[in-house]
Amino acid sequence: MNRPYLGEFEELVLLTVAMLNGQAYGVAILEAIEKQTGRTVSLSAIHATLQRLEEKGYLNSKMGGATAERGGRRKRFFTVTVGGTRALEEIHTTRNHLWNQIPKTGLA
Repeated sequence: MNRPYLGEFEELVLLTVAMLNGQAYGVAILEAIEKQTGRTVSLSAIHATLQRLEEKGYLNSKMGGATAERGGRRKRFFTVTVGGTRALEEIHTTRNHLWNQIPKTGLA
């Protein structure tokens, strides 16, 4: 089985979708990432990454209902798939393993 490859921003988006637990749509993801990281993020970068993660099979999406606050437009909500969960767990395990290998004197 191939190991999952996620770029740093893809990982942030995937983690944020998981964190938002069924309430993940473009603007909510953008706001959460900016709040959690202090980084400024463009909505187009979020949308491109969501599309890429969905193509990789790490996310599913569905359209929500139309709302008056959005001028009758619908939101696309994202959820993490089983494959996305596995990818995040594998990355988490790998990172922890690497952190545990750093000697106590290894970081200045």
